[in-house]
Amino acid sequence: MRQQARYLIVDGHSIVFAWPDLRKLHERRPSLARDALIKQLRDYQDWGSVSVVIVFDGKGPTVTAQSDPADVQVFYSRRGQTADTIIERLAGKYAARFDLIVATSDFMVRETASACGAECVSPETLRTLIHEGRPRVWRASRGK
Repeated sequence: MRQQARYLIVDGHSIVFAWPDLRKLHERRPSLARDALIKQLRDYQDWGSVSVVIVFDGKGPTVTAQSDPADVQVFYSRRGQTADTIIERLAGKYAARFDLIVATSDFMVRETASACGAECVSPETLRTLIHEGRPRVWRASRGK
């Protein structure tokens, strides 16, 4: 049985490169684009009952995580590992227990997350959800 917790897992760089405004920021300085996306998703989390997890490709020797109890969780993959791998593992581990949405433009990540039981949305749909200012109406029947 699924628990009531709802999670949105965001493929950070996939979204940055799909949204023209963030892509422009990334061209100037990548950290500006990441920070702008994190801020928008933090605001989205604050408006509703969904917890947000953002995963970026990283360069360090280990996976790193940044979060405060009331803030979004941000993960950076380790060197040689992609954010896709982390997203797929999170979907595999948690989609059966929680309502889970994965936001990405990556077809293979969408296929894997969907096969695990997560709902998937495109970068455009994520933008719409954020601009509506309220959480997505989650599917009523999630049992598989």
